Order: sequence, then structure tokens, then C-alpha cells
Amino acid sequence: MLPTLHTTRLTLSPFTPADAPLVQRYAGDARVASMAAFIPHPYPDGLAEQWIASHLPDHLARTSTTLAIRERDTGELRGAIGLILTLEKRLGEVGYWVGAPFWNQGICTEAARRIIQYGFDDLALETIRAHHFPHNPASGHVMKKAGMTRIGVIPRCTPKDGQLLDAIQWQILKTDFDTQGE
Repeated sequence: MLPTLHTTRLTLSPFTPADAPLVQRYAGDARVASMAAFIPHPYPDGLAEQWIASHLPDHLARTSTTLAIRERDTGELRGAIGLILTLEKRLGEVGYWVGAPFWNQGICTEAARRIIQYGFDDLALETIRAHHFPHNPASGHVMKKAGMTRIGVIPRCTPKDGQLLDAIQWQILKTDFDTQGE
């Protein structure tokens, strides 16, 4: 089963089929889609349902864990966060999106810290990485606030809308995460 994780303000929990219309609306927003490598715009009908249906099989195969970001008190959907897993290397890559109406509220940072903790504590990862496009510096701020260190730029490595874009890479090691609370 997919986990349910909590923070002060948020619950990270499995998506349900009922979430599909909001996923299509929030992820399909051109502002959100332009910042994420694998979100198309326009967002086609049926894609949210397919994406949600893939979460449990991918989690059971131990290739990824994807969770909804929800307001803890209301359960209202705000976005998504997950880890792509390479367990033989004890490596995860965190990815996320938050609906534009909920930007600049600290939601992503709070969710990122919690999924990083889950990766280290529950999945025994040693390294967690993330990347963002240069035109999305807000995501870099999230990664920094989540405790990650910028490790460099990989030029022209990520396809998006028919182009190859640079990716700014970040990472955190378990040993660094363990000492952050001290």
C-alpha cells in the first residue's frame, strides 16, 4: 500500500480517481506544466486517470512513490510529490508540482522535507536528488529550503516541448539530512 505521511499543515496520501479532475485542472495549467518536465500542455482528457492508476503498481514494483499533497484539515488537493527510485543504488529523485493558486505558501517546501525524510527513514535511501529548469528558480528555493545542495547544471539534458533544456541539479545525502536537526 502507498503510505500516508503527515506534516504540520499537510497530508501526503494516495491519489484517488476522484482527484482526476483537479489533477487535470492544476497540472494542466500552462504555468504549472511549463515548469515540469513530464506534464503536457494542453493536458489531455483521461491522462489524469491513467497517471493515478499507475501509482500503486509503480509503488509495488518499487520504482516510484507518488502522493497527493493535501491540506491536513480539509483534505483538499494542492499538488503532487513523489520519489523515483533506483533502490539498487539507494537513490531517489524527488519531483513535485503544486497548483498555481497555492504557490508561495510554503506547501512545496513542507511536502519536500517530509518526502525526503520518508526516503531516508522508510526506504533506506542514501542520496536524494532533484532538478529544476533554469526558468523556475522558485523550485530551486524549495530544494534549498528542504536542505538540498546545488550540485551543478546539466546542459541540454531534459526534453520539454520539442527542446532540450538545461537542468539544475540538487541533492542531499542521508548523513547531511541526519545532522540538519542538530
